[in-house]
Amino acid sequence: MGAEEVKMGRPPIEIDFQVFEQLCEIQCTLTEIAGWFRCSEDTIERRCAEYYGCTFAEIYEQKKGIGKIALRRAQRKTALEDNNAIMQIFLGKNDLGQADKQEIQLDADVDLNLDISSLMRKAKDLLGD
Repeated sequence: MGAEEVKMGRPPIEIDFQVFEQLCEIQCTLTEIAGWFRCSEDTIERRCAEYYGCTFAEIYEQKKGIGKIALRRAQRKTALEDNNAIMQIFLGKNDLGQADKQEIQLDADVDLNLDISSLMRKAKDLLGD
């Protein structure tokens, strides 16, 4: 064959890392991302190591955070600029700890350890029998 050597096997699968990062931002799983690129999960892992110099999990966490920021920004825009009451309530409950319920505390001396016979006597006393 001389100076030219023929490589056997299929060509390497190309990964568009801009698309890859967008898939991570919307929190697609490793399985889903591998399915998108029609390759194995191991291929995604290897390509992350080659391209970024770190693991898929590390890149995923970073890009997932960017996606969460974008979602929060969109929610706040909807709540404030679009004056969406439902989103305002949602954010109030989640970000500000607001709640629909009110807690009521009763301070009463009530004996809850009554037996049936004493309850019957009290009922008779109340009814006048």
